[in-house]
Amino acid sequence: MENNRKDTEEFRDHLSTVTEEGKRVWVYPKKPKGKFYNAREIVAVLLLAILFGTPFIKINGHPLILLDILDRKFILFGVPFGPQDFHLFVLTIIGLVISVFLFTVVYGRIWCGWACPQTIFMEMLFRKIEYWIEGDANKQRALNKAPWTGEKIFKKGFKHIIFGILAFLIGNALLAWVIGIDGVYEIASKPISSVMGKFTAMIIFSGIIYFFYAYFREQVCTLICPYGRLQGVMLDQNSLVITYDYKRGEPRGRIKKDVEQNLGDCIDCRLCVDVCPTGIDIRNGTQLECVNCTACIDACDAVMTKVKRPVGLIRYASKNEIETGKRKIFTPKAIGYTVILALLFGLIFFLLSTRSNFELSIVRTAGLLSQQQPGNKISNLYDFDIINKTFDDLPAELELVGRKGEIKVVSGNLNVKPQSIAKGKLLVILPEAEVKQLSSSIQIAVKTKGKVIDIIKTNFLGKIKRNKRKK
Repeated sequence: MENNRKDTEEFRDHLSTVTEEGKRVWVYPKKPKGKFYNAREIVAVLLLAILFGTPFIKINGHPLILLDILDRKFILFGVPFGPQDFHLFVLTIIGLVISVFLFTVVYGRIWCGWACPQTIFMEMLFRKIEYWIEGDANKQRALNKAPWTGEKIFKKGFKHIIFGILAFLIGNALLAWVIGIDGVYEIASKPISSVMGKFTAMIIFSGIIYFFYAYFREQVCTLICPYGRLQGVMLDQNSLVITYDYKRGEPRGRIKKDVEQNLGDCIDCRLCVDVCPTGIDIRNGTQLECVNCTACIDACDAVMTKVKRPVGLIRYASKNEIETGKRKIFTPKAIGYTVILALLFGLIFFLLSTRSNFELSIVRTAGLLSQQQPGNKISNLYDFDIINKTFDDLPAELELVGRKGEIKVVSGNLNVKPQSIAKGKLLVILPEAEVKQLSSSIQIAVKTKGKVIDIIKTNFLGKIKRNKRKK
C-alpha cells in the first residue's frame, strides 16, 4: 500500500498555485539540471529555430508557410491555399484533434513538456533569464521579500526590460507567420499611420506574450489551457506519464545513520517538489497541473545516484506498469485511434494529390431562353467563374470541343490574377443546324498558354418550336 502518501485526495480539490481564499501562490522552482533537461534544451533550440527561421525562408519569392487568417490566404510548404480549400482545412483540423487523442492515450502529456510553446518560452527563455539576473529559487524569494533598494530596482527593471524585448521579438516572429516577414518589415519601415492595423496587432501580440511570461506563467497551463482538464478522458491505465513508483518508494523517510529502517527508496527530500514549475508533488499521482516537464525525474535521479540507489523512482511509466511491472503501449483504444487517423490522413493525402491549381465553372444563366442571332445562329448566355490558386497570372482561353461555333465574352475578364477569382458572362453561339434537340450537351475546353487545363460540360438550350394554331 502507499503508506505515506496522502490518505485523502483533498489536493485534487484545488490548484497548487491558488490558496483556499483564492489568492495566488507564486511558484519559485529550483533550477533543474540533468539528462532530460539537457535533451529538452536541444529540442527547444530546434523548435525556436523553426519559429524564428521559417518566416525568412521563401520559395520563388513566396513564404514557405503563411497563415493569413484575415485575408484568407494560406501557404503551406510553398503551395497556396484559399477559401475554396476549406474542406481540406476541416479534415486537417479533425486529423490533428484525433492525433492529440492518440498521442495522449499512448504518451500522455509529452507534448506539454517537450513541444508546447508555453513551456518552451517559459522554461527555456524567460525562466533562464530570471535565473541569470535574480539567481535560483531562494535568491528570487529573498529578493521579492526585500525592501526596494537600488539593487532590487536594478535587477527587477533589467529583467523586465529584457522580458519586454523578448516578448516583442516573439510577437513579431508569430506575426511573421500570419502576415509574412515582408509585412513585418513594412511595419518597421513605414509611418505608423499607414500601417495602423498591423502595428496594433504587433503591440497586442507582444503585450499578451509579456503578460503571460512575466506574470501569468504557469496559470496559463492550469487555468486557461483545456488540455490538462481533458486528460481525465484521454488518459487510461496504460498511458505513459511521469509517475512516482510508490511500490518501490513507500514508505518514505529520511535516512538515519546507524539506524535500521524498514523504508522504501524515497528519502522524502522534496527536491521533486522544489523543481516543479507548477508547484505540485508528483508523489501524489497524476494531476491536472503536471506538464510532464521531467524536472522531477532529473532531481530524483540525482538524489538516487547520491544515496547509491537505482534511478527511476520517478520516471516515464503507466499506472499498470507500476502495478504489474509490464508495459503495454498499444491498447485497443490506441489501435482504434491509429486506424481512424490513418484513414483520415490517407483521404487528406488523396485530396491533396488530386487537387487542381484551378477551379472552373460555366453554368447557363438561369431563367433565360436561347437567343436568335444573325445568320441562322442561336446563342445561350452563361455565367463563368475561374479560380486561380497559383502565384502566376492565368491567361485563359475558351474553345468549343467537337462543334462548330464561337464563344464571346460579354462581361468580365479571362485573364485571372494570381490567387484570385474571375467572374463574368459569355455567349456560346452555334449554327441552328448544330442544334437538333431542345437541350444539347456541349463541351468547352479551357486553355492557358496553349495547354488544355480542363474541359467543362454544360447544356445548350435550343430554339423552342411552337405549333401553329389551326384556323
